[in-house]
Amino acid sequence: MQTVQQLVERSRKTQHGFKDLEAAADEIHARSSVAEARDVALQLLSSDVAQARCIGTFLLGRQAALDQQALQILREQVSLDSDWRVQEILAKAFDRYCSDRGYEAALPVIADWLADPSANVRRAVTEGLRIWTGRPYFRDHPEVAIGFLCRFRNDDSEYLRKSVGNALRDISKKHPALVERAAADWNLDERGTRQTHKLATRLLAGAKAKTG
Repeated sequence: MQTVQQLVERSRKTQHGFKDLEAAADEIHARSSVAEARDVALQLLSSDVAQARCIGTFLLGRQAALDQQALQILREQVSLDSDWRVQEILAKAFDRYCSDRGYEAALPVIADWLADPSANVRRAVTEGLRIWTGRPYFRDHPEVAIGFLCRFRNDDSEYLRKSVGNALRDISKKHPALVERAAADWNLDERGTRQTHKLATRLLAGAKAKTG
């Protein structure tokens, strides 16, 4: 297995996309014990190279269903990272946890992360599970996904509101009536809600025309 320094140097070569960073995490996950993988991830998270921290984040996502500490590190440490790439991987890592755990079984953790005061933690859920209704459980229960998302229509974080609006727009492709009904009583006098509504309902007029 490559040393941490070798992984850091490997990560520097990735300037666009995340494929090799994810592949590096997969290699470590396949060859390491839970404790060894967590230790490597923590060392990578301490690097000043953002791509190396991405590998660490990918790796924690693969470990999280097996290791409660890995999930905790994602929530408490990775969410504080200022690099946008790491936050994108945090979302992917959370979805990987839910997939490995089973989305229905992960519902309490999903709800718990959505209640976190950190916008980055909340966004890891709203963004990571897109397209929500393409995921098991939510495919059969779109109203649950919509209910989770609608709570954040007027969130203080524009970053999060954009994720929520886009996620609802995704859902509206197959469930336009559900999204329209959910958004019907939103207070559009609220600037944040108005912005989310614009994103969430962007496709609804077209859907109406097709079904009308």
